[in-house]
Amino acid sequence: MFEFDWQGFLTLLLSAVASLFCITFHELSHGYAAYRLGDPTAKRAGRLSLNPIRHVDIFGFLMMMVAHVGWAKPVPVNPGYFKDPKRGMALTALAGPASNFLMAGLALILGSLLFWFGPDGQWVAYMLLFLCYTAVLSVGLGLFNLIPIPPLDGAKIFYAVLPDRLYRTMLRYERYVWFVVLILAWRGVFSGPLDFCIGKVVRGLCGLTRFPFPLMQYYFGF
Repeated sequence: MFEFDWQGFLTLLLSAVASLFCITFHELSHGYAAYRLGDPTAKRAGRLSLNPIRHVDIFGFLMMMVAHVGWAKPVPVNPGYFKDPKRGMALTALAGPASNFLMAGLALILGSLLFWFGPDGQWVAYMLLFLCYTAVLSVGLGLFNLIPIPPLDGAKIFYAVLPDRLYRTMLRYERYVWFVVLILAWRGVFSGPLDFCIGKVVRGLCGLTRFPFPLMQYYFGF
């Protein structure tokens, strides 16, 4: 007789919700940074929102759940509003990964408090698992986007130090490079190095927050 795997379903659901949190916070941070720098484009497009439907890209969302790296629909940004377009784009790009590392730290602080001072119970175990997923997926999203390959955030940060002529050339061709990035991500080219880096960063954050890293090892095999 078929028995539905409720534990597996709940684990998948926790991973999905954590992925949506990470993606939403990442894109919202891009849009808010651009808005603070003088660009109202994201606000006019309704992207300064905590509604994940406004940000999620289905394929990037599935990649986050499967490979712990992914992406969302890019927030529209018009660098013409910035006083210094290259600097404005770099700061806007940096806001996304920075927000993910902040979210990971906050998740582990909450997890540490819950682990050391919370009550026993199954709901506590699931909450700890959710916070672990949030931390790991946040770190993965942040690190992936720091890769200096267009159109990832790392490339836009790197553009800030390029001469204007080379900067414009890179912007012209980044849409074509994105197809290559998609293929590489689908083939798992980034998975090995990123998993290694994710483990190192998560270990460091666990040390700072006193969250038990062996629990991360148990869940994710770091």
